Amino acid sequence: VQLQASGGGLVQAGGSLRLSCAASGRTFDIYNMGWFRQAPGKEREFVSAISLSGGSTYYASSVKGRFTISGDSAKNTVYLQMNSLKPEDTAVYYCAAGRLRLGALEGQYNYWGQGTQVTVSS
Repeated sequence: VQLQASGGGLVQAGGSLRLSCAASGRTFDIYNMGWFRQAPGKEREFVSAISLSGGSTYYASSVKGRFTISGDSAKNTVYLQMNSLKPEDTAVYYCAAGRLRLGALEGQYNYWGQGTQVTVSS
């Protein structure tokens, strides 16, 4: 499975960005897709995830109410709409896909994309 993330960029605080992640290859066994992020000098952390079959979603408390994850199972694509962005959202955002149940642990994801940079200026 290959994951291609796009949509990162530079935005001012309070602005919005939309990330996309398309999965290709042997996608039939993907159960959920999600986003993690890693800021400079920090460990990678969970952001959000979605079940491609039932549409269940899961958010980190730091982004809940500001970010919205959605998915298109027919296209094996997941989107992350990020609103009211803050400087602390600045990070490299990684797309991930997994065969296991929805969750926030890196170990629950089997496939990872290359990352896309999101920079929020104050």
